[in-house]
Amino acid sequence: MSFRADRALSMGVGAILMAFALSSCAYSWGLGPRRLPEGHTRLAIPVFKNRTHEAGAEVAFTNSMIREFQRSRIGQIVDKREAEVVLEGSVDEIVSTSVDQLKVDQLGGLIPQGTILNTVYRVTVHTSLQLKRVSDGRIIWSDSFSGERSYLAPKLGLEGLNSANALYNHSARQELIAAMAVDVMAEAHGRLTENF
Repeated sequence: MSFRADRALSMGVGAILMAFALSSCAYSWGLGPRRLPEGHTRLAIPVFKNRTHEAGAEVAFTNSMIREFQRSRIGQIVDKREAEVVLEGSVDEIVSTSVDQLKVDQLGGLIPQGTILNTVYRVTVHTSLQLKRVSDGRIIWSDSFSGERSYLAPKLGLEGLNSANALYNHSARQELIAAMAVDVMAEAHGRLTENF
């Protein structure tokens, strides 16, 4: 066989292998199919408990988990009466702390001298989940998950200066918690369905 024919053959085999690799599901390579513990297929996901003072946080986390199951099609979400297992969750803690501050010394009398303004906040979330078998109420899986993100405090009209605008701060915090719910529940879904 000539060099050109040998090279063409190896390139053809390489192209076939590459096409196979691109058309295959990466999750199935060596990991087996993803599924719920004990092979259950019908689950209920009631609204998570909210043990924080952050109104509505439980809805963001519940909806994010439901979307993960709808996207992955691992198991069917059904009413609790038809479910084999129930995934119960809780938002246990949401902590907001100021991580960067600015001391105002002089701004032409616009703000009292010595005022300290927060410029960056960090929000930390802790959640927990447990999967219960409906037939006997036994917990067959449980885990805890955390997430952390930062956001900028609201801007005052002056360049480089921030203030405590309550409406903006509340809105920015709610958006941040919703984004964290997506990330944390994606991780939780991944751990819940990994190679049981």
